[in-house]
Amino acid sequence: MTPLSKMLPGQRGTVIGFTRDSKIARRLLELGIVPGRTVVYLRNAPLRDPMEVQVGSCCLSLRHSEASLVTVKLDK
Repeated sequence: MTPLSKMLPGQRGTVIGFTRDSKIARRLLELGIVPGRTVVYLRNAPLRDPMEVQVGSCCLSLRHSEASLVTVKLDK
């Protein structure tokens, strides 16, 4: 298991859950980052933060601090 924030651009993984319950974690659930969903790390902004991820057909920009709440299992 790896935090979403530790993935590298181009990597794909499956959302396992969240490290803790918070308002941010609940908001990420509302945005579609739910357990069982595939997440693709697309790229970083020029200064590394935020990061862009694809969840389903949607692209989201997340701060690394927010992405660190999401636990993923990397695809091989």
